[in-house]
Amino acid sequence: MQDSIATLIALALAEDIGEGDVTSRYFIPEDRRARAFATARRAGVISGAALAARVFLAVDPSLDVEIFIPDGSHVAAGALLMRIEGSARSILTAERSALNFLQRLSGIATLTSAYVALVKDTSAHILDTRKTTPGYRLLEKRAVVHGGGTNHRLGLYDRAMVKDNHLVADGGVPALQAAIHRLKADHPNMEVELEADSLEQVRAFLAMDGVDHLLLDNMTLDELRAAVTARGEHPTPQLEASGGVTLGSVRDIALTGVDFISVGAITHSAPALDIALDFQPLTDS
Repeated sequence: MQDSIATLIALALAEDIGEGDVTSRYFIPEDRRARAFATARRAGVISGAALAARVFLAVDPSLDVEIFIPDGSHVAAGALLMRIEGSARSILTAERSALNFLQRLSGIATLTSAYVALVKDTSAHILDTRKTTPGYRLLEKRAVVHGGGTNHRLGLYDRAMVKDNHLVADGGVPALQAAIHRLKADHPNMEVELEADSLEQVRAFLAMDGVDHLLLDNMTLDELRAAVTARGEHPTPQLEASGGVTLGSVRDIALTGVDFISVGAITHSAPALDIALDFQPLTDS
């Protein structure tokens, strides 16, 4: 992950700075020093503070950066998140790239936290999805964890997830069962998840071997409750509700007894948390 972060920081700075920060070069004296504070303008959950600090140091390793509020913390409006001190030019050059990371990731953590709060007294856990910003997946999934959520599979490589488009091409339940047996023989620790669009599919999949999770796609509350009842007291397969989940519906879904609720919105539609950088000029006196 560290290599991925270094690459993203380099890309972010390259696209913003290009051949140089013209404004700072011509309008800020080279020897001007400043102190700046990253400040939360709204309440939320912080994610990306350590990453933002790395952006400032990538621009200028001589900057003094101090993080006041660690990732995963709930903050009130007005909270000071970090202090950056040193060359005013360097701070201004790094400002937007650092805040882009910090605002985006804190927005995801904040929205995730809102979903988590609504199901906290139920058995359900909030899951993310693969609906992430290309290149940002590991960062955005870490932001979900900072918000109290749980990561689903990271990619196509760490869980087999057989969805409706896969099922169209198979040969029915016997072929599906045979494929699961082949996978488990080659990868004994690989989990298998099957997507069910109907209670009929749920019952068929519950009778199969080697199924670790069932994704209950766009089912009604009554259908979700029926799926939970059909599974009975068995701990597996774990049941995941998915499809069009909102802040208004997530609690009712959780009360059906499902184990997980996947919410694509926490990554693909999270609004950025309003965070600003407030400057204080410094003098030598």
